Amino acid sequence: MDKIDQIFIQHKTEGSKPLFIFEMANNHMGDVEHGLKIIRDVHEVSKDFDFNFAFKFQYRDLDTFIHPDYKDRMDLKYIKRFSETRLSEEEFLQLKNEAKKLGFITICTPFDEKSVENVVKHNYDIIKIASASFTDWPLLEQIVKQDKPVIASTGGVKLDNVDKVVSFLQHRNKNFAIMHCVGQYPTQEDQLQFNQITLFKERYPEVTVGFSTHESPDNFEAVKLAAAKGAWIFEKHVAIKSDKYSINAYSATPDQLRKWLEAAEHAFKICGVIGKRHDFSQSELADIRQFQRGVFASKDIKKGERVEIKNSFFAFPNKDGQILANEMSKYTVFTALKDFKKNDPVMEEEVNKVEVREKVYEAVEKINKLIKQANMPISNEWYFELSHHYGLEKFYDVGASIISCFNREYCKKFIILLPGQKHPKHFHKVKEETFHVLYGDVTFDLDGKIIECKAGDIVPVERGVNHSFVTKGGCIFEEISTTHIPGDSYYEDEEILNNQNRKTVLTYWIM
Repeated sequence: MDKIDQIFIQHKTEGSKPLFIFEMANNHMGDVEHGLKIIRDVHEVSKDFDFNFAFKFQYRDLDTFIHPDYKDRMDLKYIKRFSETRLSEEEFLQLKNEAKKLGFITICTPFDEKSVENVVKHNYDIIKIASASFTDWPLLEQIVKQDKPVIASTGGVKLDNVDKVVSFLQHRNKNFAIMHCVGQYPTQEDQLQFNQITLFKERYPEVTVGFSTHESPDNFEAVKLAAAKGAWIFEKHVAIKSDKYSINAYSATPDQLRKWLEAAEHAFKICGVIGKRHDFSQSELADIRQFQRGVFASKDIKKGERVEIKNSFFAFPNKDGQILANEMSKYTVFTALKDFKKNDPVMEEEVNKVEVREKVYEAVEKINKLIKQANMPISNEWYFELSHHYGLEKFYDVGASIISCFNREYCKKFIILLPGQKHPKHFHKVKEETFHVLYGDVTFDLDGKIIECKAGDIVPVERGVNHSFVTKGGCIFEEISTTHIPGDSYYEDEEILNNQNRKTVLTYWIM
């Protein structure tokens, strides 16, 4: 991926750099040598900074751009300005080629269809759409036909029109960015409206957003705020002092430009990394750790037992290398590698640590998919557990998901089995239950009696009856029973009875 492509997907690309555009506009004054000096002087400044840089020009085909009746109206400010600073194609190419030779990305703003043709013919890297042309649909139609990335300024454009143009460019698969821009020359500080950058970034999250600046060239704070708001492209008018030509109130000299870039550099350094969590310094981590609680045994723990909340407590201070309270999650399994006495600190090297979060999330995702297939209205407020009788690693072979709706003198649950899953043989001494199949297939084994069921079938299970169930394609059935009493499930396999950690309970599980 080249640096131009990176500019438009900065939040996805590691190591990409922001783009700073130097706007020549008509500051060449129709004088090629003056324009070349601007480019060279700006290059002397920009070469000291690690950003992407571009020079931008403006094309107007004055023979067609200005109405025939107004071509000689030098009393009109901009007709006079455009006419007096007119350059030929060859002269523009001299400027463009000098910028290219010095390593600048080249950008051009065409204000008419003929100029679009010239931008393509002269092989500029990027086409810029001025604020005044943002909704010039005939011009836009011509621009999007070209195989060039686009940067568009939004000065004075209502939000619904920004929506339309963004949609227009997206539906034509254009590589593009939009610029927050205030079309006031120069822009007063109370009109800079930097929250518009936030608006655009939130409204168009896949679009790169920039800032086209027209504030006083002595203002070095604005670029910092724009960078902090997340702007990635910055555009500024540039000029040089001359006895022959004056400088307007919003164009920066090379000295001002250096201070502006230094301010931007400082802002990006302060803002830090984009699109990911930053790397933490060791001193920061050490400072935080010293105030965290350590894990201590609240009673004797034998080798091979789990270290969990019910047999531990948390207290300050912690020791170097000790397990912290912050690590005691239901998704993290700690198994003792030695005997712990009451009040002993639990050290990292003295336990086996296994993370199960990803396995649990994977199972929940599959369960949710099955629930959606069954079109079952399930509440996220109900008690949910994964039963993994031989551990999570064997959950898809032996296990079930249980949703408890209520448990009074009567009880209701939903039992969910994923395709190929089996629930092992067990019986209840107190509880009597009836299963109502709601979705899929399930085969029940009641003391050796095999019952194959489909949706709508009902199977009663009396007290003391050993039962198990298995599915081929996945199933959901309703359990209606007398009161559920913890410990009233007696499994045939003693390994299951001895597994005290065969359930994972989740509070929020519907995705």
